[in-house]
Amino acid sequence: MASTILVVEDDRAMAVALRDGFEFDGYEVVAAADGVSALELAAERRPDLIVLDVMLPRMNGLDVCRKLRAGGDQVPIIMLTARGQEIDRVLGLKLGADDYVTKPFSFMELMARIEAIMRRVSGGASKLESYKFGDIAVNFKKLEARKKGKLIDLTHREFKLLQFLIEHRGEVVAREQLLDAVWGYENIPFTRTVDMHVAKLRKKIEDPRSAEPRFLITIHRLGYKFTG
Repeated sequence: MASTILVVEDDRAMAVALRDGFEFDGYEVVAAADGVSALELAAERRPDLIVLDVMLPRMNGLDVCRKLRAGGDQVPIIMLTARGQEIDRVLGLKLGADDYVTKPFSFMELMARIEAIMRRVSGGASKLESYKFGDIAVNFKKLEARKKGKLIDLTHREFKLLQFLIEHRGEVVAREQLLDAVWGYENIPFTRTVDMHVAKLRKKIEDPRSAEPRFLITIHRLGYKFTG
């Protein structure tokens, strides 16, 4: 059965071009021209991936992404942003988007990103729903984490990062692996992004009284290892 892509784009010419391109590559396509319709179609059709423009009538793409994630919908999302709108890209990723493409873009580049995400979802879909280590209890299905019974404020990206590391506990995981699995950037050397997110995650899950991390260990020049 063909995977379904929800295209959310108010530019009719762009929407038609995307539909034609995706259908040519074997995908089933549904389309929405505004944010409110996008949420309705996402709930009704349960697409396998959403291509979501930021600038939309009725409700912008950032709010659509926020509402989907707040409702527990983990459908992969690729944001379409205008050139120079760095704040939109940053906000989109913080809100839980899996990737972004800047307009004008190459359709081949967009397809490569979609295929990378679909490979991760179909070939490496996680079965890990909950995990306990130290005084931390994490429920990945509910996106809920507690430390000594008290809720910890983890971002969607931090949940994905922690989940991937736990699934590979005891293994040395390279930064490039994390970029591909959690962010979807293939062959793009933004390894500093991983370091910053790991540092923030450590502050939330490690014992602040300890001089050295207990669970998220840095392996010099190689990456990270989860030891919980």
